[in-house]
Amino acid sequence: MFSLGDLKQTRFYRDAFADGELIGEQRGEEIGEQRGQQKAKEKAVPQLLKLGLSLEVIAESLGLPLSDVQKIANSANNN
Repeated sequence: MFSLGDLKQTRFYRDAFADGELIGEQRGEEIGEQRGQQKAKEKAVPQLLKLGLSLEVIAESLGLPLSDVQKIANSANNN
């Protein structure tokens, strides 16, 4: 009978496992990059408000929903 231990010894299994690890790593990098870009945009909102830009202009410029920009602005005003 073919066991899991036997399967793990096959080249097919090792190659498939390595491919899975690579795909997982790539997805993790993509998610991390997206989160970093989002954080950078959120950090820019208070700075742009200080420059006198409207919430609407900031939202459009950064590609953020107006509701998100309003929340960030409210949070910045409360601190």
